[in-house]
Amino acid sequence: MPEDLAPPTSRLHDLPESDRPREKMKRLGPAALSNAELLAIFLGTGTVGLNAVDVGAALIARHRNFTALGRLSWQDFTDQRAVGEVKALLLAAAFEIGRRLATEKWDSVPLDKPDAIDGLVGPSLRLEPAEVLKVVLLSVRCTLIGIEEISRGTLTETSAHPREVLLPVIRRRAWGFVLVHNHPGGDPTPSSADRQFTRRLQDGAQLLQLNFMDHLIIGQPSADRPGYFSFREHGLM
Repeated sequence: MPEDLAPPTSRLHDLPESDRPREKMKRLGPAALSNAELLAIFLGTGTVGLNAVDVGAALIARHRNFTALGRLSWQDFTDQRAVGEVKALLLAAAFEIGRRLATEKWDSVPLDKPDAIDGLVGPSLRLEPAEVLKVVLLSVRCTLIGIEEISRGTLTETSAHPREVLLPVIRRRAWGFVLVHNHPGGDPTPSSADRQFTRRLQDGAQLLQLNFMDHLIIGQPSADRPGYFSFREHGLM
């Protein structure tokens, strides 16, 4: 048995009814459930020697937290013992719902400050295992029109041409836009390539009379930084 799996335990039906995740959730609400119990709700069943809570605990033990689990594809989930295709799809869908819920509250909020853009896209981009480039499209009131993914790269870089960023801005008649991408390593400090691409995009936007509001690089927050780098805040735009 892999080291990260919990020792064999009884079936959920063998547990006292008050300890079964579904019954516990009915009685106390979802906030009362542990991370493993929440995963067990989606898993439903376990396997020989492991109930659904054990499988959920093994997932947490292997990947540490929900942030790491949220980076997994549904195919990645199937690498875990007792997680077949149907359960993997359910888990991947649950994390995607969470990501979408995190953005919905920003639909009518002005997105004219870096911390607001970070609140909109930061939670999902911090889950990405590779660099992803997106454009946030804004109305004249700086409210959200939409978010479009431009490119998806490797652990250290992504690539795109300025026209690929500007095309959805023009197509969707956005008043302005913010470019965002992530640094999976956690440090949002811009590279020389990031700076060069920003300058090229700024030149293209000015030529087309489009409002390039900011370029945000999303990393991990620490004691001395907020978890993102804003080109505008640092006087680079």
